Amino acid sequence: MADEVFFSMQDIDKDYYMAGEAVHILKKITLSIEEGEYLSVLGPSGSGKSTLMNIIGCLDTPTAGRYVLRGREVDEMDEAELARLRSREIGFIFQNSQLLPRLDARKNVELPLIYAGVPPRERRRRAEAMLERVGLADRMDHLPTQLSGGQQQRVAVARALVGNPSLLLADEPTGALDQKTGAQIMELFRELNDEHRTIIMITHDMHIAAHAHRIVRIIDGEILEGGEARDA
Repeated sequence: MADEVFFSMQDIDKDYYMAGEAVHILKKITLSIEEGEYLSVLGPSGSGKSTLMNIIGCLDTPTAGRYVLRGREVDEMDEAELARLRSREIGFIFQNSQLLPRLDARKNVELPLIYAGVPPRERRRRAEAMLERVGLADRMDHLPTQLSGGQQQRVAVARALVGNPSLLLADEPTGALDQKTGAQIMELFRELNDEHRTIIMITHDMHIAAHAHRIVRIIDGEILEGGEARDA
């Protein structure tokens, strides 16, 4: 399944300062993932898992430690390089789909391609192909309010994938969905991983985490243990 190390973290700390006092959110996190792997980061609310996701996705920076992504030291990249890395290598999916309400499904999926400077005709072609890929060929012209919660999340998945990122980062992707719809999204993730997409899923739900190949548990900012979730 996996070929080479996609990223590695060594002794990552993250501190925030409140009223002059340091609050230690992440403590000596050491973690690596191989290309093509499907990993769940499992932990309760306040455990630091979303902060860890933000650092993995280069949306935030650690206070201390070493983070190597695709063979490059992240702390040596400037803002322009980080922005290019996020747009080309990483697709983000959040608990709430965060679709723009006045844009239809197709235009929501096109958004990352607009920022990447892709010409209009190619944007439309790629957005339509990705919406077909997630089973929404007949919903392209629908506004978010005309879609079910599961359909909205599928649009969010299509938007995350349209730039062909190497890594898919999902933060509680089924948290706002009913059980049946959540299972459908998890099946879509399995199909994407079967296509060798690297996936990291952040969740508090053991049943959702169990869809991944490997589970890493985080509590109070520390990784305590990991384990195999299912057969690869």
